[in-house]
Amino acid sequence: MSKQFDVLVIGAGPGGYIAAIRAAQLGFSVACCEFSAYDDPAGEPRLGGTCLNAGCIPLKALVASSEAYEKAVLHLPEHGITATGISIDVAKMQKRKEAIVTKMTSGVKFLFRKNKITFLKGRGSFAGKTDAGYRIIISGQDGDEEVLSQKVIIATGSKARHIPNVQVDNVTICDNEGALKFTDAPKKLGVIGAGVIGLEVGSVWRRLGAEVTILEVMPSFLGAADESVSREASKLFLKQGLNIKLGVRIGQAKLTKDGVSIAYTDDQGSEHTLECDKLIVSVGRTPNTEKLNLEAVGLQTDERGFIPVNDHCATAAPGVYAIGDVVRGPMLAHKAEDEGVMVAELLAGQKPHLDYNSMPWVIYTTPEIAWVGKTEQQLRSEGRDYKTGQFPFAANGRALGLGDADGFIKMLADAKTDEILGVHIIGASASDLIAEAALAMEFHASSEDVARTCHPHPSLSEVMREAALAIEKRALNM
Repeated sequence: MSKQFDVLVIGAGPGGYIAAIRAAQLGFSVACCEFSAYDDPAGEPRLGGTCLNAGCIPLKALVASSEAYEKAVLHLPEHGITATGISIDVAKMQKRKEAIVTKMTSGVKFLFRKNKITFLKGRGSFAGKTDAGYRIIISGQDGDEEVLSQKVIIATGSKARHIPNVQVDNVTICDNEGALKFTDAPKKLGVIGAGVIGLEVGSVWRRLGAEVTILEVMPSFLGAADESVSREASKLFLKQGLNIKLGVRIGQAKLTKDGVSIAYTDDQGSEHTLECDKLIVSVGRTPNTEKLNLEAVGLQTDERGFIPVNDHCATAAPGVYAIGDVVRGPMLAHKAEDEGVMVAELLAGQKPHLDYNSMPWVIYTTPEIAWVGKTEQQLRSEGRDYKTGQFPFAANGRALGLGDADGFIKMLADAKTDEILGVHIIGASASDLIAEAALAMEFHASSEDVARTCHPHPSLSEVMREAALAIEKRALNM
């Protein structure tokens, strides 16, 4: 007899495992299946998806290590600290990263046990529907197993997009997985794509000594960010040594005896060749939907491979939901998590809501970049009447003391109601500071609400308050 569950989650990435935990908290019998390609010391599928295994967590561990190295080499003298013989042991840095990944993925296993979630080791795919529920085939190392579930949440995530003429082998030509496993910093590193991952990974290896060239097909830099942030980031990254070429067309990439050769055409139509030791392909991601056998339950993907859903992540099949990277919207781990919670609570009869406009974006470069809400160019295109307030970290005592005074916080508010419409940060700890802005927007706060909230002194958060004060041209420290 097949195992039966109230809720089955397909995929144990940030969206899937969080959905499973929340559903279990609400009293459902829950199973979660995972077929992971990532190595596990125990030889079992690793929980946590791309985020924990080959994305957010390992990359941020490398970001932290590389930042610590660069500060030791370049910035200790500013503090009166003299150090000699500073070097980086990349192998040890990688071991630290792997230890963090193992701790996090093991933590998800613990949470499954704690919440009495059944972990099904294998790839999940639909086989049809009966009166008892949806038939799901779990294909694992020991063969196939069929289970039944009343409700199904698809959370299979995404994979790196590859491009023609550039064959990824994750040794010399790498996507996000191979880019995190270099055993040494390459002398010359090429990156195709100046998006979030390209900038973060490129910055890691630049700090460790690589000469980095980034080739971007779009004519503008960081087009999704506010234009003033993009300009500031471009200036700072150029100063750091990142060589970013915009508006290029990528030709053939060929392996050579010394690395890889990439042909490209610049924005003026001139042909060039980039010779480098390693090449990273970072041109976005595509949803993992091709092996779900959606047709068995009457579903199909759109032309880009995404599963169509409504505002509550419900598909056209009753009781089947899809969340995270397999549906519309930004491919963000925290977006997947919030959708997972929303679906679980909907199944329990609750009435959760999700405001996609209040979801923050973060780029973990130096300085960090973060934003939430509308950009100034979006508001202009909408014809919205708005006010701006901006304040630099260079006028903040805490930022100066930390030696991280680059950048600013910019706030946008409705000209009539003063409701905050967007907040844009480039500067130290932007990933943490943006949470205040997201909370304010979730509550439809005004810039005056933030301006009249007492912020600790000295702190980086004071820059947020000063940006809010600047909306009404009454910043106090400038």
